[in-house]
Amino acid sequence: MNAAQERLLPLGDTVFVERAVSENTHPSPSAAREPVSVRTLTAPTRGEIEELAELFDKYRAQYGEASYSSQAIGWLEQNLSSHLRAFVAEDSGTFVGFAITMEVPASLRLAHFWQIRDLFVLPTHRRRGVGRALLSSVRAAAIAAGALRLVVQTEEDNDPALRLYTDSDYALINGYCSLMLPIRPETGGS
Repeated sequence: MNAAQERLLPLGDTVFVERAVSENTHPSPSAAREPVSVRTLTAPTRGEIEELAELFDKYRAQYGEASYSSQAIGWLEQNLSSHLRAFVAEDSGTFVGFAITMEVPASLRLAHFWQIRDLFVLPTHRRRGVGRALLSSVRAAAIAAGALRLVVQTEEDNDPALRLYTDSDYALINGYCSLMLPIRPETGGS
């Protein structure tokens, strides 16, 4: 790995971002600060759920959704205890980013794959390698779980996300399209 790329150092379930400079971006002014760590929330405490919910609300607000922290807490508690998994990036003990994944059956192969449902990094911590560290941690966990592949989707015009994913070796899937059937009136995004 060359000096212009980020370097990730695995340590158990935690990944530390040692250097956060991508070949395609310029380092942010805060890039020289202490490392950011990423870990899986395996059995999140109430405090961790509340801190994640605060970040989750900021993510939802980015897509025009209203803040509902108590509902976000309940939603996260319910879903993280059943079919979703959360990975959090921490800077000095504070959550600064997250990735939420789910395991999906791959019926034709009689196996499973992982889907990254949500990925978010606070604006103050972008372009420091945090998103890459989250993707790296998700990838390591998916490999360890025997997943066939990782998939992620984003909007066609979300250039920063598309650049992050393609720079992280994700490839566009041609020949497929997503379709949706609304079941009840929507007040916003998914």
